[in-house]
Amino acid sequence: MPVSGSRIRRIAAATGLSLALAACAEMPPALDGAAPAGNGAAIPSPRLRAGHGKPLVAIIGENSGTELSDFLVPFSILSESGAADVAALSSRPGPVETFTDLGAPGFRFLAQSTLDAFDASHPEGADYVVVPAMRETPEALRWLKRQAEAGATLVSICNGALIVADTGLMKDRRATAHWSTESHRLEHHADIRWVKNARYVADGNWVSSAGVSAALPLSIALVEAMAGRASAASLAARLGLADWSAKHDSDAFHPRLGVNAWALAEVVYANRWLHEADAFSLPLSAGLDEAALALTADAYSSTGRSRAYLVAASPAPLSTRHGLTVLPDPPARQAAAAALPALQVGAAQPGKALDGALADIAARYGRSTAFGVAQVFEYPNFKD
Repeated sequence: MPVSGSRIRRIAAATGLSLALAACAEMPPALDGAAPAGNGAAIPSPRLRAGHGKPLVAIIGENSGTELSDFLVPFSILSESGAADVAALSSRPGPVETFTDLGAPGFRFLAQSTLDAFDASHPEGADYVVVPAMRETPEALRWLKRQAEAGATLVSICNGALIVADTGLMKDRRATAHWSTESHRLEHHADIRWVKNARYVADGNWVSSAGVSAALPLSIALVEAMAGRASAASLAARLGLADWSAKHDSDAFHPRLGVNAWALAEVVYANRWLHEADAFSLPLSAGLDEAALALTADAYSSTGRSRAYLVAASPAPLSTRHGLTVLPDPPARQAAAAALPALQVGAAQPGKALDGALADIAARYGRSTAFGVAQVFEYPNFKD
């Protein structure tokens, strides 16, 4: 996750573990979200705009680079819930290029609309706007400012929090993000009350979440805020998620010698230096769940030893379960990838897709590599 200013820093936010593995300058610590005074986990029920029968949720993606799980996991879960009208937006017309949690290229998809078209259809604005880690642009910042000033709640996934912070509207708000950027956030956004040890935090018109995997419980928590506990529990059971509380130990993910530092170094550095990368095909078919697809591709492409390529029966675009259009890789690349060993996408219960991917990664490359991927994803359900 190299941090480099206002453009690629969002990829840094999702992938820059080299910063976390290095020594950090001393600065005031983050608030402890495990303590009652710093928690702020409860997400308030929405106050709907005039004309909205359900909460209107806009998920924004930047065409030139968006973290694929940050975008597709909340899109999948919120769409599946039926509790909201969900709009997948791109900054401009054309494909959205995605990247994975350690910065590898992902795949391309077409959103359902653009920011300008959404504004024309919904001049009153969204009730919620979901902000993934993505390449920051002045246009996206201006649009987020307008939405927030009109009353939308901004919901940041992982280091999408850095983009929300750059709007300048969130002074004195409590918030969280990926564990690896804690020192960076405390230094560069000192006017925000950064919280650790919480999977998600709500304060005013900003809801924020920790690392990539926190998109799973946060999405269920949003459903609970919009449709009630019973609806959230039913959805969580269907998806295979046993818990969606904000309880979390982000301190456990910071590198410590003899505990987890080697596993992190393995996926960020050593695997790339010591091994040739394996290539796998990821079979793509119409109606595939977006969360399962994203988490599977993201996990395998974050090992430092493998890369997942989409393979479809034809180069024609395919529609996912909830209406996104995925663009398969070009025919020449698909032809080469079709001969590769195939991975399975755990679509039966998308909430368990990451567990399945990590178990297979452990079988192929050892538990240390799988543990390193879990550390990168800030996923507490996998232990070395």
